[in-house]
Amino acid sequence: MQAPVRSPLPTAPSAWPFAGPSVLAPMEGVTHPDFRSLMADQGGLHLLCTEFVRITKNPLKASQLRGEVLVHPSCPLSVQVMGNEVERMAEAAAILCEAGAAVVDINLGCPMPRVVRKGVGAAMLKDPVLLGRVLARMRSHTPTLLSAKIRAGFDDADHVLEIARVVEDSGVDFIAVHPRRRCDFYAGVADWRIIASLKQHLSIPVIGNGDVWYAADALRMQRETGCDAVMIGRPAIRNPWIFRQIAELRAGSDAYRPDGPAVFRYIQLVAERYGRVLTHKKRGAIGPLKELLSWISRAVNDEREFHRQVLRLQSVSEILEHCERTLLPLTAEQIDLGPHGELQLERSGSALHAVGDREQPTAEPVALAPNTAPLSAVTTVTAARTPSSQCW
Repeated sequence: MQAPVRSPLPTAPSAWPFAGPSVLAPMEGVTHPDFRSLMADQGGLHLLCTEFVRITKNPLKASQLRGEVLVHPSCPLSVQVMGNEVERMAEAAAILCEAGAAVVDINLGCPMPRVVRKGVGAAMLKDPVLLGRVLARMRSHTPTLLSAKIRAGFDDADHVLEIARVVEDSGVDFIAVHPRRRCDFYAGVADWRIIASLKQHLSIPVIGNGDVWYAADALRMQRETGCDAVMIGRPAIRNPWIFRQIAELRAGSDAYRPDGPAVFRYIQLVAERYGRVLTHKKRGAIGPLKELLSWISRAVNDEREFHRQVLRLQSVSEILEHCERTLLPLTAEQIDLGPHGELQLERSGSALHAVGDREQPTAEPVALAPNTAPLSAVTTVTAARTPSSQCW
């Protein structure tokens, strides 16, 4: 168990353009306006990101693009685009900025085969020349902030610094790094040493991303890597209070720890909101609600029995009844949603040693940022990792 952190960290490094360093990651099929609103309403967030908007060679539909810019009153919005058509990507950036996007972000990390086959997402990591052309043209059409979210590489991490420097030289304002290769998908545990090394070598702000499962991990990531901000995706689905907890830890106060009734009330709220906006779908809110519960259930220490039962249910009312029976009796100590990961049901990342499924900690840990190890030392370990699932 990690000891509580009492000393607050700086909340807004001078190079970082937002009020604080907590960022909701873009997630396909997840970070739609209603989910973003749910996250922002819990507090502690400083930048919201949309799921990616696919840009093709076809003429842009400006009204459709403008419709993506739904800004929460408490938090600026980053709109993520994905594509490799130079002029179309630039045109899209201009439209989104005019519509009110604080940031236009390019997706260089999506690992899905249907995306990669079209040469976009993580596939662009294999073509730094095209990547540079796309980003440079987008920069000329983006009067607000331009960013990029990358993975450590496609099949290996040997060229991660080369890619990051192409991104930097193209004029982006900051870069987000998910330290897994494309072929890893989400297997193993994120190697934060890559974040630390990029922070050491780049002059633009670096956002760290990957396996920040507990609020205290966000503070630890910044201490270990020196990154300017922390981006959280799947762990925020699992724990919607994680950004609030991070803010409370930074302030040196006791962080909120939800109990079973609090989790149940949140699920009720999700069911209500999703039910209002998903009536056009064949099964309404059932699918999205089950997806959300698949992550929340990971915090319940019952060998996934709660989740298995949810999957068998056929209506929202049945799901809510099951959640009520299961969750209401649980105390905060019985749910793994504490800020310090008291139950440690998840494996968080590290910049001190390799934490992949088949690796042992190194005998000589990497030094704390800013005196991080040479990039070659990091990429060698990462490239040698054997993922726990097949590379697609």
